[in-house]
Amino acid sequence: MAAKESNTKSFVLRIDAQTMEAIEKWAADEFRSTNGQLQWIIAEALRRSGRKPKAKNAPGSNRQEH
Repeated sequence: MAAKESNTKSFVLRIDAQTMEAIEKWAADEFRSTNGQLQWIIAEALRRSGRKPKAKNAPGSNRQEH
């Protein structure tokens, strides 16, 4: 079976204990993993700031602007 291509990158994050505990509780409240919650927080911050890159395969992303 062919391996599925992944577009994710791993890195180490240093975070203080109180912040980590708050993120873990928030993740549990929303039925997410801690990693999933961090990904959501980052994606939401990027979206709100207008800095989130558009997905390459998103519907309509290949349309030409006139």
